[in-house]
Amino acid sequence: MSGNNTRMDLGRPMSGRRRLKDLLLQKDNRVCADCNAPDPKWASANIGVFICLKCCGVHRSLGTHISKVLSVTLDDWSDDEVDAMVEVGGNASANSIYEAYIPEGFTKPGPDAGHEHRAKFIRSKYELQEFLKPSLRIVSGKSSIDSSSSKSFMDSFKSSSSQRTEGMVEFIGLLKIKVIKGTDLAIRDIKSSDPYVVLNLGQQTVQTSVIRSNLNPVWNEERMLSVPEHYGQLKLKVFDHDTFSADDIMGEADIDLQSLITSAMAFGDAGMFGNMQIGKWLKSDDNALIEDSLVEITDGKVKQMMSLKLQNVESGEIELELEWIPLDQ
Repeated sequence: MSGNNTRMDLGRPMSGRRRLKDLLLQKDNRVCADCNAPDPKWASANIGVFICLKCCGVHRSLGTHISKVLSVTLDDWSDDEVDAMVEVGGNASANSIYEAYIPEGFTKPGPDAGHEHRAKFIRSKYELQEFLKPSLRIVSGKSSIDSSSSKSFMDSFKSSSSQRTEGMVEFIGLLKIKVIKGTDLAIRDIKSSDPYVVLNLGQQTVQTSVIRSNLNPVWNEERMLSVPEHYGQLKLKVFDHDTFSADDIMGEADIDLQSLITSAMAFGDAGMFGNMQIGKWLKSDDNALIEDSLVEITDGKVKQMMSLKLQNVESGEIELELEWIPLDQ
């Protein structure tokens, strides 16, 4: 009976967001699983823990094959992701496995720990699995854990011996990208294409869904990326999905984030200002802009709309909306 309480209310299914919120309100989930900072607003969906913003940055550095990070309040969660969190049961349950044995020389970081201490502990805990009991260690992608309550999130780990680990990265903010639509995209099949968009920033890559047989697709899909201190350009590529061969590229564009980020950071708390223009990325022969792209404060949020002409292809345009999200949000 108790197992149904997280899913049902007077006989009606609870929404995923409500179930997630109820789980977050449990006592052990009111502090970060990795440093005990209060009021965590992030989670590793495949591990099953709630984490704070500082630890979230380290988790993102590990890669999604280790930890898939989602915002409790900003991201959309699938039913499967919520189910996985509920099945694990929260921080105490996960830590009973991942912190079963902390050897001499390691100390768990506190809320005010430095980045180096925090990064070393989190990497040792999840990627290297140094705090698991030997009987629970995962070998070649398989675990000796038999408990069904642990299986769902332990199965998501693979042997880290073959993975190349990038250096830990400090993040300065978050970038929400709304891929709105494509126009007059190139034909890569007989009469049409099955397009999808891939976005890359540093070591992070996200992509939209595939839209079948459409040269003017409408996605209206949001994706989130962490912005590293040395962020460089946001890379956009459009591909045609092929079932039996490699996907064909349908154009690309480089997006300069400097105007958005420098303007947003200069103004600070955007909620203190009314709607106004605060920056601009100018169209030139050296970029993919169709027209100047304005950075504006809209309803307390820093946003930038842009229309891009895809490069290295016969035709195609992409419309995006970028939103800067500061780390304290």
